[in-house]
Amino acid sequence: MAGRWDAGLYDDKHAFVWEHGAALLDLLAAQPGERVLDLGCGTGHLTARIAAAGAEVVGIDSSAAMVEQARQSYPNLRFEVADARDCSFAEPFDAVFSNAVLHWITEPERVVDCVRRALRPSGRFVAEFGGRGNVKTIVAALDAVARRLGVGSFPCPWYYPSLGEYAALLERNGFEVTFAVLFDRLTPLEGEQGLRDWVKMFAADFVAGLAPEQREDVLRLVEEEARPALYRDGKWVADYRRLCIVAWRRDGVS
Repeated sequence: MAGRWDAGLYDDKHAFVWEHGAALLDLLAAQPGERVLDLGCGTGHLTARIAAAGAEVVGIDSSAAMVEQARQSYPNLRFEVADARDCSFAEPFDAVFSNAVLHWITEPERVVDCVRRALRPSGRFVAEFGGRGNVKTIVAALDAVARRLGVGSFPCPWYYPSLGEYAALLERNGFEVTFAVLFDRLTPLEGEQGLRDWVKMFAADFVAGLAPEQREDVLRLVEEEARPALYRDGKWVADYRRLCIVAWRRDGVS
């Protein structure tokens, strides 16, 4: 997805991604003078809020388009194009923050290793992302439509772990988990085109791989499949489930 993100569509139609993430800032509780890494910063809105708390913050994202828009919006902050599976920094951070990113990376062990190396001893990792069962109805609709049109099954690109699975992964890699919760968050989508905009944004690789004449059929049929469950009171909602984690680097913990 790194080369396919539409930064304008993201900010225009999917601001809920970072707006919901604003609550995660309370768990981060960034302090003046702290160094914070915003892993998967997107267009930089939460990075800016961390900076407003007085922290020295660096935002990284694998999408050059997202980073470019973040730099335009917040020219006084530092943003870099970097891979969360393979990044390094000259100085350690007091905290690593990540909102709505980790479910995009299907090699979670590599991410956790990078996070640990980025943190100072006793530094904290605060993250929220899709958990087990996230957008289950949308995924089922995409799969049903793909099979109906004879293009195979929907190649789900996301990593949605259970709470226990992810907490165990962190503990195996030198972290102590002090807070973990998996919760439902039905999320309104904007406008009558809300669901198809969501598919075009977040299932972009699948849509781009279809023949041009199939794309409109897929969007229309996904709406038909999902409408009974996800169209409520004249609005589309996405059936999000989020996993929220706070963990601390503990040297000597295996």
